[in-house]
Order: sequence, then structure tokens, then C-alpha cells
Amino acid sequence: MLTSYINAAMARAQVRYLDEDQVYFSEIPGLDGLWADGASSEASLATLREVLEEWIMVSLAHHLPIPPLDGIDLKVEQVA
Repeated sequence: MLTSYINAAMARAQVRYLDEDQVYFSEIPGLDGLWADGASSEASLATLREVLEEWIMVSLAHHLPIPPLDGIDLKVEQVA
């Protein structure tokens, strides 16, 4: 399920070149504040995937909401 979520998120990734900074900037629409940059589009996307994985782990650990994607809903169920 985690891999499916990451793949769904990365399928939405958008990359653009920022002339003023001379870097490639990538982000995932719908996952606000999640972004990365790099010297190439590939490097930017690789970093974005790492940031996404870390964001998911922190969000799960702190019971923060994670938006569902493609019907995949990641959340920690509290055990009584």
C-alpha cells in the first residue's frame, strides 16, 4: 500500500526549470509544501521521492492527515 501511494504521488509530480535559480524544481500538486530541486529533472524527482517518503513517515508517526490518492488512504489506526 505504501509503495502504491508513493507511485500515485510521483505520477502527479510536476517539474519546471527555474531560470533565475538555474535549477529544476519539482512538486506534487495536492501535497502542499512538498517540493525538491536539483541540477536535472531526474535529480529533482529523485530528491522529491525521498522527501515524499520522509514526509509520509513523519505524518504517520505524528498522526497527521495524509490526503488520499487514487483511493489509497494512509493512516494509522489507533489501537485501544
